[in-house]
Amino acid sequence: MSLSRRRFLSNAAAVSAAFGALPLLSARAQAQAAGYLNQVAGFGPLETDPNGLFDLPAGFDYVTLSETGEPMDDGLIVPGDHDGMACFPGLEDGQVILVRNHEMSPDEADKSAFGEDGERLSAIDVGKLYDHEDGALTHLGGTTTIHVDLASRRVVRQFLSLGGTERNCAGGPTPWGSWITCEESLTQAGPGYGARDHGYAFEVPAQATELVRAEPLTAMGRFNREACATDPRTSIVYQTEDARPSLITRFIPNVPGQLHEGGRLQALMISGQPGLNTNNWDAHAQTVAVGETLAVEWIDVVDGHNPNNDLASRMVDAGAANFTRGEGMWFGDNEVFFCCTDGGPEHIGQIWRYRPSPLEGQDGETAQPGELTLLVQTTDERVLEKCDNITVAPWGDLVVVEDGDNEQFIRGITPDGRVYTIGRNAASDVEGEYSEITGPCFSPDGSTLFFNVQNGPGRTFAVKGPWATRSLADA
Repeated sequence: MSLSRRRFLSNAAAVSAAFGALPLLSARAQAQAAGYLNQVAGFGPLETDPNGLFDLPAGFDYVTLSETGEPMDDGLIVPGDHDGMACFPGLEDGQVILVRNHEMSPDEADKSAFGEDGERLSAIDVGKLYDHEDGALTHLGGTTTIHVDLASRRVVRQFLSLGGTERNCAGGPTPWGSWITCEESLTQAGPGYGARDHGYAFEVPAQATELVRAEPLTAMGRFNREACATDPRTSIVYQTEDARPSLITRFIPNVPGQLHEGGRLQALMISGQPGLNTNNWDAHAQTVAVGETLAVEWIDVVDGHNPNNDLASRMVDAGAANFTRGEGMWFGDNEVFFCCTDGGPEHIGQIWRYRPSPLEGQDGETAQPGELTLLVQTTDERVLEKCDNITVAPWGDLVVVEDGDNEQFIRGITPDGRVYTIGRNAASDVEGEYSEITGPCFSPDGSTLFFNVQNGPGRTFAVKGPWATRSLADA
């Protein structure tokens, strides 16, 4: 059974109705010898990869592409620290485009796109880099764009598409065909370090064919960014922040689809409960129950450029909800899913859903408020540990990847809240550490799951298999 574009869209819509109040993760599941715990069969048990890279269920296979250190078509090198990513239709039939973040810091020259000594900088127009001056530190974060032949899962072309930024962690695709990349940084300009502040979002058109000029979306705020998701109905951009405390914010653009034209930045507040701490760390005093739905208000952010790096604490004092380490975010069908990686009494993760108001961002919104629901709160690391990046699968489940303290898995979550395991990073470094998994996203036709293993070295994987065996009817 093929997954057509129509089926992709219809199943993405169906998940809205199915993802109601999810129950607390069931303890009545059978343990797996491999160290993970499935609550539903999913695609079946994982099989050991003879190459020692990534374990998958029977019937699935992967191809690796775009590995750290490989030469790119623009004369640069594939940089390290692969992170958030999205997949777009290609410029040619049979191709797709990946836009991929690189969570690089200035002290990681050994994984730089420009070479360890910056010897390849002459291959590009350095004037397009965000923060680079002669005599100043070169900031090594940014994005690469990869054109992939979908049938062969072969790289056709790859190049640096944004540069001079810092710690590009996650981000999100827009309905108009671009990638918003987010700096997880609060670095400020200083002598001998850099000429510009960091902590901004930048936009990269998916169909760009060369390095784009890096222009910060300053009106969207400056903070320790993680991910974002854009509502195709309103062009409102929702944003997470990887910090404690952290905010959930929304950006209402002045001109839909044109983020550089400015707009209004607001923070989420729980109606009637200003400053509510949602982390649920105290097992005996849960402030939000799993499955509980809360009415939401939005309050204007003051001084979003954040000169004192205190935006979250200021806004919590003003009434904004206090989240903990907001991570991945993805837009479904008129709803936003996002992760808080260390929420819950075991500090191993929460997944939330926000359903916008029918009058989102308009007069009258308070009479029909948006709603926030705590969908999942993990209590067993074998089931799900420290959810990070997230996406909505073609068959309607959520797919999340982990950045935990143990082995790292890709998990699926059914509409009734049961978790199953899709894959495992089988490659560890010399110290036995397993790199986090990042950037899950599906090709537009639903046939291929792309994701990254961030380090050891950084690799992008393209997985095909019997995805169609998972459906809402099977869940």
